[in-house]
Amino acid sequence: MILDFHPQIRIEKQVFGNERATLLVIDNFVAEPDRLVKKATTAQFASGGRFYPGIRAKAPPSYEHFLATRLQPLLAEHFGFTGGTLRLSMCHYSLVTTPAAELAPMQRIPHVDSLAREGFATIHYLFKGSLGGTAFYRHRATGYESLDEVRGPEYFKALQAESAGPDGPGLHYINGDTPLFERIAQAEGVFNRMLVYRRNSLHSGSIDGSFVPDADPRTGRLSINSFIDPG
Repeated sequence: MILDFHPQIRIEKQVFGNERATLLVIDNFVAEPDRLVKKATTAQFASGGRFYPGIRAKAPPSYEHFLATRLQPLLAEHFGFTGGTLRLSMCHYSLVTTPAAELAPMQRIPHVDSLAREGFATIHYLFKGSLGGTAFYRHRATGYESLDEVRGPEYFKALQAESAGPDGPGLHYINGDTPLFERIAQAEGVFNRMLVYRRNSLHSGSIDGSFVPDADPRTGRLSINSFIDPG
């Protein structure tokens, strides 16, 4: 499977929050995105683990190679990345399939993918319905919008205490401001749109109360999620 950038690719750099974090919103990311959806229909999906509210399957090796070899100039221009090579520690098709009432506590609040400052995450939306995008948050008690090894202990201690109190997260996906978190940025889920951001930013999928889980890659909330590290 040969992949290339879409001839009408559009790149927008956004800066959000008090910490002035960077978010790249790339529309028309790849040419022929429907081929990626078709590939997903034959992929072997399995549980996404204790943190992801759905199922996952390995993305095509050609897609992983495409990101590893073609994203470096964008990361250099917009994030100041100075490394010469990229390594993907994850590159998976993802389908949100967990009903809101069955979410684990950590699936109902924003999260970070890593405490390391230098890693990147991408999400490539491959659904065509109105199934929500991705939002970024500030933890009200600490003011943190991102975490690292220094901030982590204070944040998780505060979160543990809050979650046991009256303002703990309810049985639903977070989708906006709550007593514990303030939404500071949001990008809608648009077919063939990719988001690129640092993995230590507090974020979550934006999924509203009308969401109906669907495990069919052709009609469900399909994306490709990747973690990118310096090589």
